[in-house]
Amino acid sequence: MERNEKLCALSAPLLAWYDKNKRLLPWRENADPYRVWVSEIMLQQTRVEAAKDHYVRFLRELPSVSALAACPEEKLLKLWEGLGYYSRAKNMQRAAKEIVARGGFPDTAEELEKLPGIGKYTAGAIASIAFGRPSPAVDGNVVRVLSRISGDSEPQEILRGRYFAELTPAYPQGRCGDFTQSLMELGATVCTPASPKCLLCPVCGICETKSDALPAKKQKPARRETEMTVFLFANERGFWLGKRGAGVLAGMAEFYNADGRMNEREATNFLRGAGLTDFSIGKAGGHKHVFTHLVWHMTAYTVRTEENLAALPAFSSLRFYAKKEAEERVSVPSAFRWCFKYL
Repeated sequence: MERNEKLCALSAPLLAWYDKNKRLLPWRENADPYRVWVSEIMLQQTRVEAAKDHYVRFLRELPSVSALAACPEEKLLKLWEGLGYYSRAKNMQRAAKEIVARGGFPDTAEELEKLPGIGKYTAGAIASIAFGRPSPAVDGNVVRVLSRISGDSEPQEILRGRYFAELTPAYPQGRCGDFTQSLMELGATVCTPASPKCLLCPVCGICETKSDALPAKKQKPARRETEMTVFLFANERGFWLGKRGAGVLAGMAEFYNADGRMNEREATNFLRGAGLTDFSIGKAGGHKHVFTHLVWHMTAYTVRTEENLAALPAFSSLRFYAKKEAEERVSVPSAFRWCFKYL
């Protein structure tokens, strides 16, 4: 079977399989573009099971694109707490404001891709699922499925671009959204990265690979590792938080920290040198936080003090939060959230 014929032959068996086996997920209840968009952004770098509850809560608080556009950033980031990669939420709000200003969602992948935070994959997913356009959405799942079916051993970044072009003619009229989701579903539940369930695959008969040999594995670059010391300034009423500057987790809440690993004596001298006089210091613990290309090795100390840290130049960017206020309003990323157990 020719390559193009093989791709066009996918839709009938895949859709029949999808109709019987698709998972019941909250974002599949209807194809409203706002709901589709929110789900696709949440599912970037986040597992389906982890995203479901967040999605339901997010839609309950922000049920429309206009509600998202008008949401205070502090509340938005709190709603996003636990999903990580907070720039996704910020870009969503930027895009929401543009959508509201133009009077609604654009309905083609080309126009959707012009919005902040919407790349080629997400644009294709929204265009096909919400608007019935024959617009491919090629993520890692789809690359894996198609590379195995076609026996393609080229690097994934090359295949991704090729499949965006080749898949368009395979889209069945009237069921574009279901076809997009059937490919994703097959990759997520059957054609998995390791130990694919080939005997359960509806297109096993035309698959060239029938194993996990493809796609070709790309060597990941070594993560950069860095040491930091974290100071958990607190008293009986609450604790002090700052806001990160440029770089990783920019704009997010953080406990005060300094480069390098300090022992207790060094940490005490550091605080005295910064102007703190009335405090007690205790070892809180250590933590390793892994980002995509970075590892933080964190050593934390609890610092009990009644001093007004905001009056000291070294700590003037910090703000005091009562415990309840912080729990309800402030989004602390997981890189620092582990510290709460020591407060």
